Amino acid sequence: MIKNLIELTKVRIGFLVLMTTVIGFYLGSNGDIIYDLLIFTVAGTLMSSTGASVLNNVFEVDNDSKMDRTKHRVLPTKKISKTFASFLGIFLIISGLITLYFKVNLLTTILSFVTITLYLFIYTPLKQISWLNTSVGAIPGAIPPLGGWTAATNQVELGGIALFLILFFWQHPHFYSIAFMHKDDYEKGGYKMLPSVDGGVKRTVVHIFLHALILIPISTLPFFFGVSGRLYLVGAYFLSNVYMLLCLPFILEQSEKNADLIFKTSIFYFPLLLSLIVADLRI
Repeated sequence: MIKNLIELTKVRIGFLVLMTTVIGFYLGSNGDIIYDLLIFTVAGTLMSSTGASVLNNVFEVDNDSKMDRTKHRVLPTKKISKTFASFLGIFLIISGLITLYFKVNLLTTILSFVTITLYLFIYTPLKQISWLNTSVGAIPGAIPPLGGWTAATNQVELGGIALFLILFFWQHPHFYSIAFMHKDDYEKGGYKMLPSVDGGVKRTVVHIFLHALILIPISTLPFFFGVSGRLYLVGAYFLSNVYMLLCLPFILEQSEKNADLIFKTSIFYFPLLLSLIVADLRI
């Protein structure tokens, strides 16, 4: 049962959300952390994000049952009932929002609510309507570090916006590479992903190239906004250029191998960038 609940709540995604939230909090605090506030921020964010993931699974169970990569999940296989999952998701979301409202601040609660709303009621249904779902979904995906920043400062400031923009642009090559590798499976599930539409592969190449290219200057914004120092500037510029260079094989030849290279690079890129932020602040 515990294993099924871990899968249902998408703990790995929750870990990424928490990691970016903590980084946002850390930077917003300028390293001077109020630990009880951080604990409530983490708890509220974790409950909200996992609750949204659970309801996303509920909303997409019919589509997931048609896809090879998702048909063995706990809801399509009925290891957990939709009714139980629905109540669990709602309970977690409400608990998370209440925690953020009473123990953190109103601004962070609003950001969390906006994230959940965009994710569940705009991004999720849009996946069956338009390939623009990736860009729309990147918005709630990029809000957590901004939420961490506002939890620490109770303000939307340039440093938090920089983190939002970095995560927003990073997501596009990451998710487009996944969409390319599983384009046939997404079609079976009824999802409108960019690589699957007419002329979509060429457009996927353009979008991956542009977002990886724009990410290079975007990744340096924390330095220019006075959040990070020269170590971060040099490291971020280097990492983002490497990310861009490793997208080039796919741009030249659209194969699953080259798409997988983008996917794996993106997984290493983001934690390394976050590590640079922390290392720079501690020097």
